[in-house]
Amino acid sequence: MVEDLKRKPLIVLAVILLLSLTQAGNTDKVSGHLCTDFQRANFLRGSKLKVQFLLFTSSRPSCGELIFADDGIKNSSFNSSLETKILIHGFRALGTKPSWIEGLVHAILHASQANVIAVDWVYGSTGTYPSAVENVTQLALSISHFISKLLALGVSGTSIHIIGVSLGAHVGGLVGHFHGGQLGRITGLDPAGPRYTRASPEERLDPGDAIFVEAIHTDADNFGIRIPVGHIDYFVNGGKDQPGCPRFISAGYKYLICDHMRAVHLYVSALKYSCPIVAFPCTSHQDFLNGHCLDCVDPFVVSCPRIGLLEQAGVNMRKLPKEVKVYLMTSPSAPFCVHHSLVEFHLQKRRNTVTNIEITFCGNSTKNTAKITIHKQQKTGKRLLAHRVPFCQISNVTLKYLPRDRFWKKDELFITGKFCTAPLPLTNNRTVFCLPWNLTLPGNTDLSFELPAACA
Repeated sequence: MVEDLKRKPLIVLAVILLLSLTQAGNTDKVSGHLCTDFQRANFLRGSKLKVQFLLFTSSRPSCGELIFADDGIKNSSFNSSLETKILIHGFRALGTKPSWIEGLVHAILHASQANVIAVDWVYGSTGTYPSAVENVTQLALSISHFISKLLALGVSGTSIHIIGVSLGAHVGGLVGHFHGGQLGRITGLDPAGPRYTRASPEERLDPGDAIFVEAIHTDADNFGIRIPVGHIDYFVNGGKDQPGCPRFISAGYKYLICDHMRAVHLYVSALKYSCPIVAFPCTSHQDFLNGHCLDCVDPFVVSCPRIGLLEQAGVNMRKLPKEVKVYLMTSPSAPFCVHHSLVEFHLQKRRNTVTNIEITFCGNSTKNTAKITIHKQQKTGKRLLAHRVPFCQISNVTLKYLPRDRFWKKDELFITGKFCTAPLPLTNNRTVFCLPWNLTLPGNTDLSFELPAACA
């Protein structure tokens, strides 16, 4: 009995070691097929590059099939008649599998028939960020060699779509560069900023790396790059400080990574849900918020870009302009999509002080608010208001005049003017709707008015 008790800790230790070794390889039988998971790495194992290519298909979306860049592709489940999506993760400080891989794989296979290949380079991405950057060129060569094998099997280069996250976006750019910019598409999900903001186009993702290059920016003031790197660059909520992400360091790891990873979650939502995530070209985020960019006539000839898998992001142009900045707002949580509307207030007379008016849209148990600011000696103020339900489902609008009272000077007790609104994009078939009478707004008082807009 005593001997058994002495042996028990050793048995438990052996079981733990066996489990850790099993998890490191993580090969399981699913439906008679061998499934391979991502590798695990740590500082003791070093940062030497060990690349795996894991194939996921519609018939087995949760089972990664290990394939090699040789004749092994022919004997795999790879279907050369389908499009190929290649996923490339970025820096992995702890040497763990990216938590978003399964969600992105399932979202892609939900939205399209495709071969989804996840590139596992956890070993080369673990440790310090500079050591991961040093592995980028070798990794890009490895992926490029793999793609060359696909092309030799008759796969069309235009059917290959690389989706790179953070540092993986620049790996994808280098792969595209090695193939002369002839691959079909590269999507950068918050391309990494450190070491790349001042890099040459040959070293980072740029519009010449594929027939169509797009990037979604969500953390441009920290881990993400702040410059445009594609034909179309989505600067979500200005490209930084995403709604729903913690703003205080006490939130720990989520505080550090939430904005950066929002690009991935946005992309997954765009593939999973039917509501479109639409953006609008503009010179700056502030101009966008102030209602100066209301359509997609210039440069996209009416069609507005959408996050997702639509060809050329849904933009109908034979030749795309490069590095077009587009802006959009989102909600704090999935599915993130919102509708954008212009709200305006026209004062009956100019004032010698700034005028602030709070505008709230109400509909289907939702409320969304924006504030219009009319500057001194101006008569009109504009703002964009983001709302979860379509414009036609907004039942009423609430306006509140916010006087600027100071102890040495009181503001006017009320203001008079006209309220107008319109859903975006504001094209020829959509006109601005105005309440047909002047409104008198008392200070700090909510006044509600019906919006008689019907859904088609």
